[in-house]
Amino acid sequence: MPIPETVSSASETPPHADVVIVGGGIVGAAAALELAERGQRVVLCEKGIIGGEQSSRNWGWIRLSHRDPREMPMMLAAMDLWHGLNERVGADTGFRTCGITYGCATPRDVEAMRPWADIQREHGIPAEMVSAETALSRYPGLKVPLAGAMYNPADGRAEPTLVTSAIAKAAQRHGATILQNCAVRGVETSAGRVSAVVTETGRIACNSVLVAGGVWSRLFLGNLGINLPQLRVQNSVLRVGPVDGETPDATIKTRDFTLRRQLDGGYVVAGVLANRTEILPDAIRLARLFLPSLRNEWRELNLNFGPAFLRDARVPRRWRLDAPSPFETTRILDPEPDRKRTDKLLANLQAAYPVFRGAQVAERWGGMIDVMPDAIPVISPTEQVRNGIPGLHVASGFSGHGFGLGPAAGRLTAQMILGEPSIVDPRPFRLSRFTDGERIAPIGGVSRR
Repeated sequence: MPIPETVSSASETPPHADVVIVGGGIVGAAAALELAERGQRVVLCEKGIIGGEQSSRNWGWIRLSHRDPREMPMMLAAMDLWHGLNERVGADTGFRTCGITYGCATPRDVEAMRPWADIQREHGIPAEMVSAETALSRYPGLKVPLAGAMYNPADGRAEPTLVTSAIAKAAQRHGATILQNCAVRGVETSAGRVSAVVTETGRIACNSVLVAGGVWSRLFLGNLGINLPQLRVQNSVLRVGPVDGETPDATIKTRDFTLRRQLDGGYVVAGVLANRTEILPDAIRLARLFLPSLRNEWRELNLNFGPAFLRDARVPRRWRLDAPSPFETTRILDPEPDRKRTDKLLANLQAAYPVFRGAQVAERWGGMIDVMPDAIPVISPTEQVRNGIPGLHVASGFSGHGFGLGPAAGRLTAQMILGEPSIVDPRPFRLSRFTDGERIAPIGGVSRR
């Protein structure tokens, strides 16, 4: 599995904080940094290690392209933050502006892609539809069937194993306390609002709690009686070491594989062909809400029904705060990568791109993506929904988009907690959208990057 840069942990659990953050992925770390920079006493609790799950397992894309219009203002804000992130955190996160090409295999695909380019240009983003010849000129030697492509030179990349750790370390320098191998079991209330969290190492009195637990957020909130309609999709990825010859700097997505350069000159090879969706009890509970997504994406989900259903059914949905929680059973969610599907990705790459025919697999891994019915995240207080608690906030369900959005999601969350003016309109990301009558559906399908 990818190993993120090591972050030190505090030796003791502090008895008090202004804000406790549950989950040490990129969004939780970014929120911790934002709050610590504002002088808040912040404690970030992670049941495993900082960045140990999807924040270090994603493809490493920082993209404006193919972005849901509801997310676009936040992604624009995130891109501004990415450009200053290395200086802000005092480390190289691997962020580079490299451009991304979205290949279109057929004329029909070209026409389907045009509206995405139009959306970007409406926001001043220099995306354009280009011919197959122009697209392939950035990838000498690549031979794939293309009818055209969308290219955005403003898109970028970063290193997932570096980013979250660098942000967390910066938060520490501003006074944040980080506790690893420290699961939060639940929340205590007083006078109807948040008053503390109970962790496996002790109680922390606080005014506010942020749940940024990725695929674990639904389980955590469910113990409080709060429904977060979130499912999970597994994607398997591989990386190859550097190869001899002229290799591309720009990221590319084709029908059969995606390719992203790493700092060391190797490449991450991925694609929706390596998705796998286990049918779990929650998939049945939430079937009605997820039906529009299923209609759009069923070919790419690779649905499976097997032993995972029974294993998940045995996970407790309610637990006491004075006993071990499910989060102490699984410290790091490390799903077995799908070797057959990643082998297919590599075979597709090597057949299309001769320079990679000698590439050696350095690593394979699996990661779990937290998915919402409309494919955009929840960044919201909980008090407007049934059983919601004043002072309890959630930032989860990023549907494969959280790495790129992370810095802005952290800022928006911090502003929400402190009652500051928001960098973007938070209304599209409210938790109550699932119960207040809004039509819930993805726009243009789910893009899991």
